[in-house]
Formats: sequence, C-alpha cells, structure tokens
Amino acid sequence: MSESSIKRIIDWSEVDWLVRSIVRRVPIEPYDVVLVITRGGMVPACLISERLHLRNIMVAAVQFHTRDGGSLDEPVFWQFPDDDLLRDKSVVIVDDVWDSGRTAVAVRDRVRSIAAHADLVVLHYKPESSQFPEQRPDIYGELTRDWIIYPWDEVENSTP
Repeated sequence: MSESSIKRIIDWSEVDWLVRSIVRRVPIEPYDVVLVITRGGMVPACLISERLHLRNIMVAAVQFHTRDGGSLDEPVFWQFPDDDLLRDKSVVIVDDVWDSGRTAVAVRDRVRSIAAHADLVVLHYKPESSQFPEQRPDIYGELTRDWIIYPWDEVENSTP
C-alpha cells in the first residue's frame, strides 16, 4: 500500500452503486459472453450478468504471483475458454480492480485476439499504480488510489 492510499472497506450498497454505474455505461449492443477473471471478479461478474440478463459466464483463471509473494514475468493461464467459445462473440470481461493492470491487460489482449469485440469492466481503477499508462479499463465504477476491501474479502487477511 503506497503512502497516498488508505484501506477502504466498502459495503454492499456501494458495490450495488458501482454495478449500477457500470451497467448504465454499457454499450447498447448486447454482449454474448461474460468472462470473469478469478477470483476477485467472481462476485462483480455475477451482479453484472444479472443486470445485463446474461447467462453465458466463462472463467479466466490467471496467475502472475507466486506463493512466496514473488512475481512472474508472463501470466500462467490455469483456465481459459477455448478459442471457439469466444470467436465472433462480443465479450464483457469483469474483474474487481485494475491495480497494476497486468492481469486485466493479459486477459483483454488474449480475448481481443479471438473475439469480435471485448470490453474490460472493473469496479475500481487505480491509474496511479497501473503499469500501462496508455491503457485503461473500457468501463469502471470508480477511480481510486485506496486499497479496497470488498464485502466478500476476509478483512483480517486483506493486506496489500
């Protein structure tokens, strides 16, 4: 956690407000698929899929960090939909937060190389900690520099 950020615990009403804000900015053309980035994106993806009436939900399990707190140079895709499931589809990719952006960019780049269209959606976007100054989420609920603790996080284990 940087000196300029604070731990911020948000509640379900704030999550609901963020989801509503995101859904209002979704393009008129409907998506075919929700691709959730695990684990953080699972709850937001469920809430967004309900609001958008989307039933086709797929999973991208991506790892950039080692168990000892180290960082990998390249992502490990533990689970990802087969190319044929995304080809010619309009995909909304959902995660909780864009911090460094490494996971979000890896998933979005992979999806955009296959799908007809892909938008990346996050509840919180942290441009000051992003490693990709020329890129950003397509839709986000809120700009922040805070360390966000969501209602589904374990508060005692939520450390940066």
